[in-house]
Amino acid sequence: MRNRLLGLLLILLVFSQSILGQEKYTLSGTITDISSNETLIGVNILIPEIQSGTMTNEYGFYSITLPKGTYEIQISYLGFETISETINLNQNISKNYRLIESAESLDEIVIKDNVEKLNIKKPQMSVNALSISTIKNMPVVFGEVDVIKSITLLPGVTNAGEGSSGFNVRGGAADQNLILLDEAIIFNSSHLFGFFSVFNPDAIKDLKLYKGGIPAKYGGRVSSVLDIYQKEGNSNQFKMNGGIGLVSSRLLAEGPIKKEKASFLFGGRSSYVHLFSSLFDLDNVAYFYDLNTKLSYKLNENNSIFLSGYFGRDVFSIQDSFKNTYGNSVLNFRWNHLFSSKLFSNLSLIYSDYYYGLDLNFVGFEWESGIRNFNVKYDLKHYITNKFKLEYGLNSIYYKFNPGKINPNTPDSGINPFKLINKYAFENAVYLDAEHKLGNRLSLSYGARLSTFHRLGQDELNIYENDNPVIFNEELGIYEKAEPIGTESFNGNDVIESFANFEPRMAMAYQLTKNSSVKASYNRMSQYLHLLSNTNSPTPLDVWAPSGKYIKPQLLDQVALGYFRNFKDNQFSLEVETFYKTIENRIDYTDGANLIANNAIEQVILNGEARAYGLEVLLRKNEGRLKGWLSYTLSKSEQRTPGRTLIETGINNGKWYNTPYDKTHDISLTASYELNDKWRLNSNFVFQTGLPVTFPNGQYEYNGIIVPKFEARNSSRLPEYHRLDFSINYNPKPNSQKRFKGEWVFGVYNIYNRRNAVNIQFRENRTTGVNEALRLSLFGIVPSVSYNFNF
Repeated sequence: MRNRLLGLLLILLVFSQSILGQEKYTLSGTITDISSNETLIGVNILIPEIQSGTMTNEYGFYSITLPKGTYEIQISYLGFETISETINLNQNISKNYRLIESAESLDEIVIKDNVEKLNIKKPQMSVNALSISTIKNMPVVFGEVDVIKSITLLPGVTNAGEGSSGFNVRGGAADQNLILLDEAIIFNSSHLFGFFSVFNPDAIKDLKLYKGGIPAKYGGRVSSVLDIYQKEGNSNQFKMNGGIGLVSSRLLAEGPIKKEKASFLFGGRSSYVHLFSSLFDLDNVAYFYDLNTKLSYKLNENNSIFLSGYFGRDVFSIQDSFKNTYGNSVLNFRWNHLFSSKLFSNLSLIYSDYYYGLDLNFVGFEWESGIRNFNVKYDLKHYITNKFKLEYGLNSIYYKFNPGKINPNTPDSGINPFKLINKYAFENAVYLDAEHKLGNRLSLSYGARLSTFHRLGQDELNIYENDNPVIFNEELGIYEKAEPIGTESFNGNDVIESFANFEPRMAMAYQLTKNSSVKASYNRMSQYLHLLSNTNSPTPLDVWAPSGKYIKPQLLDQVALGYFRNFKDNQFSLEVETFYKTIENRIDYTDGANLIANNAIEQVILNGEARAYGLEVLLRKNEGRLKGWLSYTLSKSEQRTPGRTLIETGINNGKWYNTPYDKTHDISLTASYELNDKWRLNSNFVFQTGLPVTFPNGQYEYNGIIVPKFEARNSSRLPEYHRLDFSINYNPKPNSQKRFKGEWVFGVYNIYNRRNAVNIQFRENRTTGVNEALRLSLFGIVPSVSYNFNF
């Protein structure tokens, strides 16, 4: 018995020593810019001796758990001086760090060694981030700094040509991108029909574009996520900065309300070319304006609150006969709470509204439509161990859709007021995401999102025979609208249709060497909202519609595989990715579909499918006077809508056809060369395969009317698109100690005056009677000059 007790005591002693040997503590805190007290996103906290580390989250918080001991901690961030400090970790330590801008603060594209090594190890892939200083150095049309134009220079990202709104990612449509500004949904990211983006670069703090391997906390779109955070405001001192250009100007002010505790930010932009239209006897007007605001207050070490907002409007009018007004309005109240050194939370209450209005004076009525939502988000990040982290949360969004409302704008217009039926929906989701490091080489990210969507009651819903709103005319071989056999009414809380989808996500990274790795990812996503936009319709108009009885949610499956490598001490980096994705229930339109003032939109759409696949290459030069990247994308984007029965022909005879945004080749070369402290040269070169189009291939006469006959959908292409842009940044007093600092930017867009085709129209020459093609172009060579300042 005595021997047994001694043996038990020995086991307990060994076990207790093992536990003590594994005793761990947590180092946590926030990291800020010492000059502004602004929290910094993506700061690297490294422990070189054990090859471990972490990064600050979207709110500047970090947490790392290590065995008891003494460590050298390195804090590094782009454009800031690195901090090295020895920490004796014998208890949980809460420690905040303040970083000082380095001498190369204007050169934020420099990539430090440790930063790039962490990216090699992390399982996150198909993600691109650009610093605001890099974006500001890119030459763009009219010299106006543009976030959206900048990301289209990255692999897998493009747009539908000059003057088009939105952007396309990996062969997806513009409405398949989730665009977030301080977590609020932006439904239209463009000003002046795509010439400018709605994002004021002076107000932006961080920007990330997720093209694949999308974390489970994001949902509701099937192509990409563009996540943008505004600055919080300088809580140390008052500052202003802005710019004056040929087309628009901007001004941003920030400063403390209570030093180091509370701050404000207020920024505005506006174009003003329309103010001079009377000098040139022009009746047409086009302008935009927007406002960015933010209030931040640090209650204590564990609690901070934020109130941010955005308001923007575009106005376009033709004489007194036509006026178009549209824009976004968002408001977000956010509360950051730290439960412990390992558990961080964020609660957001968000309002978002998109308005679209038309004044059609020449026909005597006004039109307005839009979409509004109220969003509640609660996200938590749990730093369980240094090798295992969890993110989880929930999200609920209530939608109100206004498909359209018509009112007469003159007493004698003869137009009767008409309101399309409002639609309502409720979208919910819960998610769980894990980041797991297995050994020194393998890292995993895995999780899932469970989303539900409820189409709520409305005043009236059409009922069709066999629930089929679109019928096929066998004799003519065309699709036609089905006549409703009745209507059904619902109360506001009734559920017309419900959907639920399980969305698994997974990514992995395997480190081949200290400078190279391979990564793979898979994600399934669902999208319950649809942008009804048919440029081939008689009256193209964008209308958002929810999934329901006749419109099914889009479902994406995407896989990606990549190789990542750093060369020559990280002076160069290479990213190569290939992807394949399929989308179920991609809506398509019957020939001649009319979207405006259509109370039964289900009568002109069919559910089809889409697919896209491709190869992306990104080669960066990260250091030296010459910096930049070469981006190449080889891809294919197609869709099809086969017949629902053996008799039906489907759309385009049920065959695969190119989507309107398919581009086989997309090459971008971006370079920046620093001559000296005063002069910097910047350039972009872009080459893209021409966009798919549908041309007429014949005509026939019917009752004296010439009717064109068209080829298969999108079977032809516009000519190749290419251009070269160039700009020069001149800082007259780079070493001035004065608070006021200024910089001139001289630029030339499309320097060799390439007349890229936006569209090709066919018409009959009135003189010869012969049909002819007319190429339409927006821009030739466009010089620009702007002046940027801060004080």
